Amino acid sequence: MVSIVLEVTCSFVAWLFLYACFCYWNKHRSYEWSCRLVTLLHGVIVTCLSGYVALLDGPWPLTHPGSVNTPLQIHVLSLTLGYFIFDLGWCLYFQTEGDLMLFHHTLSICGMIMVLGLGKSATEVNAVVFVSEITNPLLQTRWFLREMGCYHTFLGEVVDFFFVFLFLMLRIGGGALIMYAMVTSPDPSWLLKAGGLAMYIVSLGFMVEICHFVRRKMLKKYRSWTSLRSMNAPVKTNGHLTTH
Repeated sequence: MVSIVLEVTCSFVAWLFLYACFCYWNKHRSYEWSCRLVTLLHGVIVTCLSGYVALLDGPWPLTHPGSVNTPLQIHVLSLTLGYFIFDLGWCLYFQTEGDLMLFHHTLSICGMIMVLGLGKSATEVNAVVFVSEITNPLLQTRWFLREMGCYHTFLGEVVDFFFVFLFLMLRIGGGALIMYAMVTSPDPSWLLKAGGLAMYIVSLGFMVEICHFVRRKMLKKYRSWTSLRSMNAPVKTNGHLTTH
């Protein structure tokens, strides 16, 4: 257990140091710019690592929830836990996030601490990390595109599409399968099951926000299309049709 605490501490210090380096290298940018660079890097690294653990290294999360933690699972969760502690502290200090995101971070930290302390159930928690973090690089890319004035481009449309698609397919769809396997298995702790359900409810809250975003975007595109169509429509002049 001491080694895990040391590993988590080293992870936290490493992310904090990386943030300080980004702040130094990007003095002309905001603190949020540097923090989101850290978040982007964490999302890419942890998505690859957790995906490898869940899909290749095993055990399979849908059939072995509650199994004993493997060394690789411990390393991945320790790395992620250190990041979440850093990011929660940053969000609280700068007060940039709402209650839902703060609740999400708190649940994530408590869940990972519990799994590392119990020595089991890292299989399903690692899978949850994978389906949750896979959309994070896209989310950060959207923010950077906005900051650079490149969001309203074809690239912005592609990023938005894959962000929504992956969120619905993996975080909502895949997350439901993981939650079902966890809840119906007798091996995971009941407290971990409750935390998992709470985390899934948070994901549903994010889904509602995303659905509102998609609705607004589609309505905006529809209004733009109808406006353009009306401008290009032929009009009558003295009983004859003519174009603008």
